[in-house]
Amino acid sequence: MTLPITPDHIDLHAMLAELRLWVEMETPSQDAAAVTRLVDHVEAYAGAAGLATERLAGTLSYGDLLIVRTPRAEGANTKSILILAHLDTVHAHGTINEKLPLRQDGDRLYGPGIYDMKAGVLMAVEAMRLAAQAGTHLPVDLLIVSDEEVGSPSSRPAIERLAADAAYALVVEPARDGGKIVTARKGVGMFDITVRGRAAHAGVRPLDGRSAIRAAAQLVLQLEALNDPARGITVTTGTIEGGTGRNTVPAECRLQLDLRLPDAATAAEVIGKIEAMQPEDPDIRFEMSGGLNRPPFAQSGEGRALFDRTAAIAAKLGITLEGMATGGGSDGNFTAALGVPTLDGLGADGAGAHTFEEHILVSSIAPRTALLANLLVSLDVGA
Repeated sequence: MTLPITPDHIDLHAMLAELRLWVEMETPSQDAAAVTRLVDHVEAYAGAAGLATERLAGTLSYGDLLIVRTPRAEGANTKSILILAHLDTVHAHGTINEKLPLRQDGDRLYGPGIYDMKAGVLMAVEAMRLAAQAGTHLPVDLLIVSDEEVGSPSSRPAIERLAADAAYALVVEPARDGGKIVTARKGVGMFDITVRGRAAHAGVRPLDGRSAIRAAAQLVLQLEALNDPARGITVTTGTIEGGTGRNTVPAECRLQLDLRLPDAATAAEVIGKIEAMQPEDPDIRFEMSGGLNRPPFAQSGEGRALFDRTAAIAAKLGITLEGMATGGGSDGNFTAALGVPTLDGLGADGAGAHTFEEHILVSSIAPRTALLANLLVSLDVGA
């Protein structure tokens, strides 16, 4: 079978020019106004491509969400293909000027958020445009969120609402390890822990104090002891801060904890152990908030069939597609947990996500956009 869409249908020069504009508009998750400005731009771009759009106001101090849709015929199938993407990045304002300038070095195009995942968003819009022209069995909804990098607290309800009507979920997070597709992800847990002790003068009455920092240090050792690489359990104390001065026994210390967990049973076990931890000193108190932020994403039988279909299309484009599991979470964790066949890592190839070496491989854009477009054309309910 000849594919209806080839890389030659894609104007790579125009895509790269547009992508540069998006990368130059820095979008840290915490700056709702900055993310929303890029949402405005993407909405106009998608409309010019002949796609319908719908805005959803951001909540919890995050930017707006955008739904981009292919045209729907009257009486069209109620099931859809859901594409998930995000425009927020981990990089702070000024990164593009000071740490990670937008530049090209051979096949590598560098810039903050270009790999994770502004290139993927642009590829999704272009793939939808091409698929709509070629004709699709199912309508396509692209949900672009503004808070994925901080756990999608504002956008999760919209993701799950659209997933309820989705036959498939495709996530345009970046490809991994030379172009591999993500077929499974660990669950992600997040905890904020405050250790409360009692302040005292370190020189005059030190024994009156109860050091929150010392208790926190003991707690960190207990938490890190939960790491079990053989079982795929990762527990990381990412930040710790406390105290008011060198001559004061510290009354408070705060920790931020990250968990990566391979399956639901393990997640329940590890979280239960954390929540049961208590200080040895009765004058010390632990205050914990958080839990499982993203459920584990295991590959289902339907998910495997979706990968096989995608790999067959990729082969016709000269791409040898491999699947892999990863410890990083995405919004695909939510759709997979709801039973929607989910395939992730459909964005650009490259490397350096969340670092000052973040880049895409320009040569991956056209073939992987064509792959996504042909997949959209091929999918049907029960396919």
